[in-house]
Parts: sequence; structure tokens; C-alpha cells
Amino acid sequence: MFKDRVLFIDGEALIIDKPAGLPVDRPRDRSQSLEDMLGELTFGFQRLPLPVHRLDRDTSGCLLLARNPKAHKRFGQAFEAGTVAKRYVAILEGEPAEEGGTIDMPLIKISSEEEGWRMTGDPAGKSARTRWEVLERKNGRAMLAFFPETGRTHQIRVHAAEGLGMPIVGDPVYGAGGPAVMLHAAELTIPREGKPNIHAEAPLPLRFGNIGFGRG
Repeated sequence: MFKDRVLFIDGEALIIDKPAGLPVDRPRDRSQSLEDMLGELTFGFQRLPLPVHRLDRDTSGCLLLARNPKAHKRFGQAFEAGTVAKRYVAILEGEPAEEGGTIDMPLIKISSEEEGWRMTGDPAGKSARTRWEVLERKNGRAMLAFFPETGRTHQIRVHAAEGLGMPIVGDPVYGAGGPAVMLHAAELTIPREGKPNIHAEAPLPLRFGNIGFGRG
């Protein structure tokens, strides 16, 4: 399944283009997850690779795995230090008036028996910043590039819905839901001391083109 989804590989790092619908960790319902498929991603190594970060189940794109424990620790520290560059692409239910900007909105986790847990903007929450720019406008919707400067849970989804007032198309938690969530981790760059950067770009998935975006 993954051989044609490898975007970067060397002795310590592996980046795959994770398909939408596949959770990284095994969910409570025990349905299939990336965790069950790590044996397909050894590529000659005995040790299983380990995911360094997480993408939501319905988000596709660049996912970094470390091929040894030392690399896993180093890459994790890079994410925590904010030195990893990330670019996401999303389609919003609406069109921003501006062509770009920065959303600075702290996020906090809330929960209720009726709706379960979710994130929301709150001055008492953890710092969260996302730069954005419009890539394409069509039929009352817009495709944006998002550059998160922090790595909070659901950061882009909440910043779109509450910061811009326009949820991501298909988002079942912060928007109206639908057949597919239009959020894709398009690019990932991890700096390494004394070695070339780890870098990968994941092509825009078909579901974007199916609703008229990203065709050039």
C-alpha cells in the first residue's frame, strides 16, 4: 500500500503521503490504523519506524516517521522547538476578504457529554499562531495555504472556523461535515545539524480536484 506513497527516505527518516481516512494510532473501535501497517515500512531495517507527529484521521499528506530511537527523539525535539516548517492546503466554506494574514488565537480543550471533546479559541488556552494565504477562489469557496507556527491539536481546523469564520469543507466537528475533509499536509521540512534537511511535498489529492480546485 505504501511503496508508491514514500516521499522521502534515508537511514533515519521516512516521510509518507498518508491517505485520508487512515488513523495514525489504533482507534478505540480497533479498526485498521497506520500502527497496524508499520511492518510494511521497514524497507530492510529490522526495527519498525515510529511516527514522530500525528495527522487527524481524515487529513492526508506528509507524515514523518523515524527509523531509529535516537532520530525519533531528535525529530520530536525539533517539533517541540518550532523549527519544523509545515504547509497545509485546505478548502474553506467561504472566501476571506483579504489575500493573507496571521491568526493568533490561543486554543483550549473543552468537552461535553452531548458533543464529546473539541478545541476552541480562549485567551486562557495555549498559544497558537497560523499564517495563511489564498491560493484559489471558486464558487464562493477558497483554497488556502496554512503555515502553522505552533502545533496545537486541530489548530488549522479551529483557526479556519473561528479565526476566519469559515470552516474547512467537510469538517464534521467544526463545520457542517460531508463526504471528505478538505485538509492536506502538503509540505514538511525538518532541519538537521550537519546533514541536508529532510524535505517532502505531497501532491494535492484527487478529492480537491473533484470539487474543482488545484487543477492549474
